[in-house]
Amino acid sequence: MQYGFQSILQTNPPLSVSELTAHIKDLIESDEALEDVRVAGEVSNLSRPTSGHLYFTLKDATAQIRCVMWRSQATRIARTLQNGDSVIARGRVSVYERDGLYQLYVESLVAQGTGDLNAELERLKRKLEAEGLFDAARKRPLPEFPRVLGVATSPTGAAFQDILNVLRRRYPLIQVVLAPTAVQGEEAPEQIVRAIHKLNALGQCDVILVARGGGSLEELWAFNDERVVRAIANSSVPVVSGIGHEIDFTLADFAADVRAPTPSAAAEIITPDINDLRMRVDALSAAMAELMAEQIGDARARLAALQRALRLLSPAHQLARRREKLDDLGRRLTAAQAHRLALARLRFEGLRARLEGVGPAATLARGYAIVRRATGELVRSVGDVHPGDPLRITVADGEFGAQATDRRAAQATDRRTSA
Repeated sequence: MQYGFQSILQTNPPLSVSELTAHIKDLIESDEALEDVRVAGEVSNLSRPTSGHLYFTLKDATAQIRCVMWRSQATRIARTLQNGDSVIARGRVSVYERDGLYQLYVESLVAQGTGDLNAELERLKRKLEAEGLFDAARKRPLPEFPRVLGVATSPTGAAFQDILNVLRRRYPLIQVVLAPTAVQGEEAPEQIVRAIHKLNALGQCDVILVARGGGSLEELWAFNDERVVRAIANSSVPVVSGIGHEIDFTLADFAADVRAPTPSAAAEIITPDINDLRMRVDALSAAMAELMAEQIGDARARLAALQRALRLLSPAHQLARRREKLDDLGRRLTAAQAHRLALARLRFEGLRARLEGVGPAATLARGYAIVRRATGELVRSVGDVHPGDPLRITVADGEFGAQATDRRAAQATDRRTSA
């Protein structure tokens, strides 16, 4: 069967349906204008399968577009979506390849008229920002170890239970004071302001947490109220905002000293982890023990040095040193005396030897004699005797008597005696 004429010049191979659909999808997803679009229309063909996802069509008088909203985003819709609702859907455009359909993948959905709220939000933000309520310079640091936490939130909301669960797990030492308040509706702003004032007036809170769970712009609008923003900015106690989910921002977040993405995250930001504190305490205890041991060791060393110095300066030690010195001096004196005595003995022996060498006995031993008259006078010259005088002759081994005969004989005798 022939479906039509094909030029013989057509050489490009044909695309498969999948290839063509993928190419179209790439073209759509590469368009930055289609990555984040807001589309206004009426809801129709709404389907809610058990998966929790939402499938519907947005239409106006002349066109329509298929829409998909995954369960994680669908659970955040403020009110139950119905066919016929006029809404503004925000999301991205892509292609569902299996059916060859382009679709709007919706991330958020609000009722029409919310645009007026956004305009009011921007107007109020510019006003308060110009007054300096959002300046970073006025932000105060949070206490490291808060003792009392004031919480302004709904006592029946899941957010408050999430906060308590985090506090019990992380820092059970903290005391929680709840100032109950509505967190949405017309009466909520006044109640939130009153709760903040009460917590400040209590005079015990170290930090205040303003919190609520996630919701639509309308549900969170109380936290964009000018009265609430000013109450947070004028608080004498640091304020942490834990409002909505991570992607939600309110003016209360800008006025708070610290903004947390969720109420649970706010509880974690406000409190330290008790397990970390235990480890810090253990580390500090070990360091303190080591420091104390080091200081005690140094003190003992100083005490030992002082004791040694005291012993050196004590009278007993001084007396012992004097005794040692006296004993040393006694030994040195005895040695010096002995030495001097020995030298004296040597000199004495030398002198005695010299004296004996020149004494009479030594002279006599060499053959000399001593001649005395009978009266005992020494005969020193031949003129001292006369012939016939009796004489006493002393020699080395004794003495004997003699008599002078004549002077020559006496001289001869004297010469012999001298010889």
